[in-house]
Amino acid sequence: MLKYQLFPRSVGITGQIEQVINCFERAYEQIKSPENELKSDEVLDVLRPHLEDIEFTVETGKARGQKIPVPVLFGLNNTVDQSFNADGISNDGKIVLEVEAGRAYANFAFLKDVFQASMMYGVEF
Repeated sequence: MLKYQLFPRSVGITGQIEQVINCFERAYEQIKSPENELKSDEVLDVLRPHLEDIEFTVETGKARGQKIPVPVLFGLNNTVDQSFNADGISNDGKIVLEVEAGRAYANFAFLKDVFQASMMYGVEF
């Protein structure tokens, strides 16, 4: 059974969020744990075509140009001073995704992800 948590927790699921959940549900048999011991990037590879179908941009690798920087702090003349990377972002920039699997989840890495997402400019979910 797929389990998910929406942040902020004070808001219900929107239609766009439901589309994201459906992407995970379609890929569930391929990505579920513990049967599949995939790393986060491998899970993202499975999810990518589903997310791209709903017009999300999805990280393609760890090299420059493959990551998705989302602004956090701005400097002089509105230049970006600091950004955090997201695994996926909606075309309107309001929804970011961070996929964690295995040790990253067990080690509570998702807490860092929640903090970073809360600091991203324009992000609502």
